[in-house]
Amino acid sequence: MKKHLFITAFCLLSIISMAQTKTTYPFVERDSTLYLDVHQPAVKRADKAAVLSVFGGGFIVGKRDDSYQTALADSLVKRGFTVINIDYRLGLKDSVMVADNSRLLDLDDLFQYCINIATEDCAEAVNWVVAHFKELDIDPSKIVLTGSSAGAITVLQLDYCRANYLDQASALPKGWKPAAVIPYAGGIMCRKSDLYYKTAPAPTLLMHGTKDKIVNYKGFGVPFSPKLYGSKTIDKALKEQDLPHWFIRFEGIGHEVASWFPGSVDLFCAFVEQCLSGRVSNLDAIMTDEALKPTEWTNMDLFDLYKK
Repeated sequence: MKKHLFITAFCLLSIISMAQTKTTYPFVERDSTLYLDVHQPAVKRADKAAVLSVFGGGFIVGKRDDSYQTALADSLVKRGFTVINIDYRLGLKDSVMVADNSRLLDLDDLFQYCINIATEDCAEAVNWVVAHFKELDIDPSKIVLTGSSAGAITVLQLDYCRANYLDQASALPKGWKPAAVIPYAGGIMCRKSDLYYKTAPAPTLLMHGTKDKIVNYKGFGVPFSPKLYGSKTIDKALKEQDLPHWFIRFEGIGHEVASWFPGSVDLFCAFVEQCLSGRVSNLDAIMTDEALKPTEWTNMDLFDLYKK
């Protein structure tokens, strides 16, 4: 009897797994066509919430269907989310860059360009998804933005530009706002001496290692040039304006937080549930996880990254 139950359960799980689908669509023409992958769950959430995910890779490498993005999609699809993994232009892919301190100012300007075009592409992806919400069977008001490293910067930047009426977000549907923004080791690039939101950003779950020097935990830049403000500075700005968010810090950890998925899926879903229920709280916490331990990434800085 137990053997028959086991076989039945295994067959049901296999059928459910097979019922999960992935469909690829073009969403915008740039120098080449940009695509997005839509992962549909076998059993969809009743609220038809979706997650739009942006890959990392320092604006020089990465793909919408790499192993990390695939694992993220698989984990969230099992929770009933429709998951959309997108392309965007990699501003550093064909750039020749000397990674040393003498090029710090040039690096700031180059990052501004890379972040701008990635943000514009992400906005176009959102616009396409919202325009096709019936076909995708999702609720356009319940789209969560998430990303890792460069992708985390992109989703934070998009919501910052949306909240401040900046051109990089102009492709977004009028009046649209993310249900939540969940960046893994991200930041926001701007020329101002501090961050300020003219209108409220989406509820945001910041996660960052305190030793991160690649996407710097505090910030990166030189005077009179664009600065990349890290999660510590973003948290300060959100607190000063009394804007709801969670800030999860990992003491002694570097850029490893950028790859903290699917290990963080429970935290991810808990935050989304709060956002979708309209009862987002404020949380500032130090977290540890056996899956997140110091590695070579802990001591690496931005220049080390681009020397690799």
